[in-house]
Amino acid sequence: MCFSAAANFIGSGVLGAIGVITLTKVKHRRELLFASLPTLFAVHQFIEGFVWLGLDGILPPVVARDMGAAFILYAQGLLPFLLPLSVLLFEPDSKCRRRMRPFLLIGTGTTLYVLWALTAFPFQVYVKDHSIVYSNPATSNTLLGVLYVISTCGSLFFSKVNGMVIFGAVNLVILLVVMAVKEYAFTSVWCAYAAAASVIVLAYFWRSIHHRPFKYLEAI
Repeated sequence: MCFSAAANFIGSGVLGAIGVITLTKVKHRRELLFASLPTLFAVHQFIEGFVWLGLDGILPPVVARDMGAAFILYAQGLLPFLLPLSVLLFEPDSKCRRRMRPFLLIGTGTTLYVLWALTAFPFQVYVKDHSIVYSNPATSNTLLGVLYVISTCGSLFFSKVNGMVIFGAVNLVILLVVMAVKEYAFTSVWCAYAAAASVIVLAYFWRSIHHRPFKYLEAI
């Protein structure tokens, strides 16, 4: 995130509260993974707070390296898989879930490649213009970026759930803005604003409390 460790820790606390409230609105186990996104983002932002502390010299440099690895593991490695999976599980019927399978397949492939890249190539973590830059030579390419966007935002756009479509639209707008303004710090900045957009997830769960759970009668 921009600015400082304090911004990350405060943001993490706010997101944690949003995440807890969202989880209390879950009415079926299929909703659980998607409802967990705000909580996962809270943990993610908390981890980046320690990256800042390591980069600022408050904690040993090894902290920045290890926490940076954990941050990028979730942001680039796990999110492309978890997000389409959470949408697939949430969808109300088998026809809708079939639409999610291509996105899950793309996300799985993206995740496997990124996990390999993170172990096979060294990455750098440093500060530039008040933002943290996470750099890996094997993940800094346009094709991977396109696949990442398709897996994380595409599944949301094709969902039958209106709240997910709104969440996907907001995240895509944020993504395009970040790419235009701070492409060099994309991983950190986009994750921060995507986390802030988690309030949309809470709003959906809150407002749809009388319309859920769906009748999950068919297999995946």
